[in-house]
Amino acid sequence: PADSCEGHCGEKVTCSCHPTRERLPDCGGVKQFCADLSPHSGSLLGGADFRILNSALDMNVNLTCRFKSDTVTRGYVDTGGVGHCVSPMLFETGWIPFDVSTDGVTYSMAGSWLSVHHSKLAEEFKVSLVNETKWQYYGTQDVGGALEMVWNASLINAKRVNVELWGYQETGMPYSDTWQADWRYLYSVGRDVPNSGSFRFVPELLQTPRSDWDVGSIRVCPSTEPDGARNVNALWSGAHALAYNLDEAFRKDPAAWALEKCLRWDQEEKRIASFLSEITDCPCTLAQARADTGRFHTDYGCDIEKGSVCTYHPGAVHCVRAIQASPEYGAGQQCCYDHTGAQVLTGDSIGGSTPDRGHDWGAPPYRSPPRVPGFSHWKYDVITFYYCCLWSDNCDYYFNHRPSSDCRTYKPPKSASVLGDPHFLTFDGVTYTFNGKGEYLLLHSLTHELTVQGRTEPMTSENGSVIMATRLSSVAMRENGSDVIEVRLSDRPTHLQVLLNQKVLSFSEQSWMDLKGKVLSNPQNVTVMFPSGAGVEVRGRAEVMTLTVLLPQEFKHHTQGLLGNMNDDPDDDLTSRDGEVTFANSTAQDIFTYGARWAITNEISLFTYDSEFLLNEYYFAPKHDPTFIPNFSVGKDPSDPLLEPVLKMCSGVGASICKYDALSTRSLEMGNMTLLSLRSHAASVQDLRPVLSCGWLQPPKHGQKEGTLYLEGAKVIFSCKQGYHLYGSQERICQGDGHWSGDKTQFHQGGTIKFLLPVLLSVLI
Repeated sequence: PADSCEGHCGEKVTCSCHPTRERLPDCGGVKQFCADLSPHSGSLLGGADFRILNSALDMNVNLTCRFKSDTVTRGYVDTGGVGHCVSPMLFETGWIPFDVSTDGVTYSMAGSWLSVHHSKLAEEFKVSLVNETKWQYYGTQDVGGALEMVWNASLINAKRVNVELWGYQETGMPYSDTWQADWRYLYSVGRDVPNSGSFRFVPELLQTPRSDWDVGSIRVCPSTEPDGARNVNALWSGAHALAYNLDEAFRKDPAAWALEKCLRWDQEEKRIASFLSEITDCPCTLAQARADTGRFHTDYGCDIEKGSVCTYHPGAVHCVRAIQASPEYGAGQQCCYDHTGAQVLTGDSIGGSTPDRGHDWGAPPYRSPPRVPGFSHWKYDVITFYYCCLWSDNCDYYFNHRPSSDCRTYKPPKSASVLGDPHFLTFDGVTYTFNGKGEYLLLHSLTHELTVQGRTEPMTSENGSVIMATRLSSVAMRENGSDVIEVRLSDRPTHLQVLLNQKVLSFSEQSWMDLKGKVLSNPQNVTVMFPSGAGVEVRGRAEVMTLTVLLPQEFKHHTQGLLGNMNDDPDDDLTSRDGEVTFANSTAQDIFTYGARWAITNEISLFTYDSEFLLNEYYFAPKHDPTFIPNFSVGKDPSDPLLEPVLKMCSGVGASICKYDALSTRSLEMGNMTLLSLRSHAASVQDLRPVLSCGWLQPPKHGQKEGTLYLEGAKVIFSCKQGYHLYGSQERICQGDGHWSGDKTQFHQGGTIKFLLPVLLSVLI
């Protein structure tokens, strides 16, 4: 271990260089060299004033703060001797390394700052636009007057402020080294106004070139700062359409102005590379979309859990976005569903889902188009929707370049779980119990370099005595050089603790973190999403952890560990490292011996040992405790007062393991949570069953189409307009081979041989 924390902040073996000082003694100089921040997160646009809590500085020092070794902001020391830094504009999300100097030369104190996608910030940390629809339609018919904004005045360290408008553009040749993000101060809509937390103004009619900017944000900053000064204390609004900044031509005829922009964009899209071929297909059903949490996540603009307010997708009740951007173009995918659970497609409805040239959440390495979080998406996918669909009625142009993806090539992931007094449910459907004490390999894929490890610990009764049963207490994981993420039970019942590279993370400010592997967390649920599409969900219930791992089909034939070989063959799921197979119907003792063989070593361990207990019980002790022998079975004593309520509660699927857990732990709550977890797993497996799609059917010209479901068994009926005749099939059914029944449907006016001959030929072909 390091004798000093200088240059070692964040490290921890038998002493700690974490400023929050956990359960190990501090290494030398932790307060001198390792920064503890409050707040520890803020918008990627910058401007957050944060304190270095463990600093005690002279007010006259030259405090400077350096982010990622290349962006420097000036700091200051308050009257209490606490150092302050201001976060810079970063154009990327995730944990940003930074260091601090008191002389402007030597940077000896280090820490990390969490840069957050602006839309994921809580409203209290942003400038809020009152009646945002008015802002974004300003100048259109009957929309005018004063615009109003509000903010948290306490977050700006000034009595008077300037209110500025900033614009965003991207310049240069697309997909070349000249493609650059341009974030520019345009002008101030208010100068030296009171920092009261609100401001109103009436937009002036502008001329070019400032009115050429149609995407941007409002910034509020101290009036003592020069116009457009970067990296100063400030609050920002979200990105929005700058309708109020546009020229007289827009106000005279918004639809004509927008159509011209739409047509210009249409030509630009035709000139640059198409990204559509590399984005993933959508899940076929709403159930699949919500269950495939490793690859898709709720689109906050259309969330069934929040009332399905789907402004941009009328007719949809829920949308999801692909979590990872496409590899070459950094593009995104969106999938929307109606109340029946079916996809809503742009070919059938203006509310259909649309893919994105710029993924809304950005993509590594960020900073450059089209990977700038939020703003690239606004530039290529949102403001263009305003041009073609909202400010004018020309959506056909937009949907031609942003068509919905159907689900013909979508393959749902496979699911495996660990629950209760650990019961293992493998990817191929085998259920077995292994309740050893130690640290074990749950999953390893050499091809994808994904590792998931589990730690188990003995359970205790209400009176504190040890029960001869174990529970999953910690899960650690990493994929292909990503950050090491560990999720473990905390000291608070049912609450989970998340560690990043051995450092405890706080989710008090943000529930979503963009790491090398994204993490979404609340006290009882943590979801980790890896670039491969693998998803790991951990839930804390009744002082027990439940683990679910979701793997895409690309992992088939490439997994090993206690969660089995994912190859659709349940007979080889219990295969040891040396290839020996134990069958699921073997004795409990044989299965216990099999499980013990998957114990890890300290050399490959991903776990954190930040207490004397963990060091003694797991680091310095055998990885599988040979002295801990669980109860392999439990008796059903008729005189046991717990037996009757257990038998009443534990019925149907999962009854046997429900009884085992309730009786072995002497806890009805434990048995019930095991039963609920098992049923939840079964429901997820059902939701993720493969669904066959025949693909979208285009409505023929001069006719109508009845039916917008394109899955196996679905029926689509065609009818023609008056004066036209139908050729081909009037009714088509999606068949089990993935093809539509019947012949291509066409409509033609009249019935002469002039029209009929080519139609007959097309039918025969």
